[in-house]
Amino acid sequence: MDDRGELPAETRRAALAALVAERGYVRVSEVRDRFGVSEVTVRSDLRALDEAGLVHRVHGGAMPVPGTEREAPVETAAERDAELKRAIGRRAAALINNGSSVLLDVGSTTLAVARALVARRDLTELTVITNGLSIALALEAAIPRFTVIVTGGTLRPLQHSLVAPLAANTLPELHADVAILGGNGIADDGAVTNLNLPEAEIKRAMVAAATRRVLVADASKWGQRHLGRIGTLADFDTLVTAGDAESVAALRAVAARAGTRVEVPDLLG
Repeated sequence: MDDRGELPAETRRAALAALVAERGYVRVSEVRDRFGVSEVTVRSDLRALDEAGLVHRVHGGAMPVPGTEREAPVETAAERDAELKRAIGRRAAALINNGSSVLLDVGSTTLAVARALVARRDLTELTVITNGLSIALALEAAIPRFTVIVTGGTLRPLQHSLVAPLAANTLPELHADVAILGGNGIADDGAVTNLNLPEAEIKRAMVAAATRRVLVADASKWGQRHLGRIGTLADFDTLVTAGDAESVAALRAVAARAGTRVEVPDLLG
């Protein structure tokens, strides 16, 4: 089969992982017909997903990895460690100056940042560009102090995020003072990763489109590695984190090697 015209590999693999999670089992032939690619490509995709721990390859197809969790809705994620996320949000918002342009991506922690930005009544003439519908709605209360720009794109459920093609095409045309991004994993080699590939693509574009980059991630993300690569800690000027002391200490160590400043907020702030 001719694979010309197929989806980009990262997008196709993200869709394939979601299909396995939804169906519980998919056959190679089913994936071949659904995505219009060769069986060789399907097996390559399944091998990559299996190595990333996102599916379990079996004879003739793939099944979900036992015990793995699907991506949680942003509303559910926001309720987990809410106090930590609010503290991280306040500390990240404190890094922003009047008149700045800010890229703010999707996620429960960046949602906390958006709410903290709105709460800063001293903050004016801020332009915020986001690919998150929940983020945009949270920022709406600050209009006209803020100008809120939504990238456009294809809507992903659960995170209410806008991804390729339009979002990916918009960001290279922009340059912001600051990008504030979340992530699902920070590994001991400094790799910063995300659960899903389409959003990881947008995060990489935001990193490339900003002068300063701030990563917001609570310490539970330490030691995790996921399929969607965002970059490394060295790509970020600042990491804002909070959580258990052991994980925060580990994050400080890997950030020091990367030359990334670490901000740990006062949870009573």
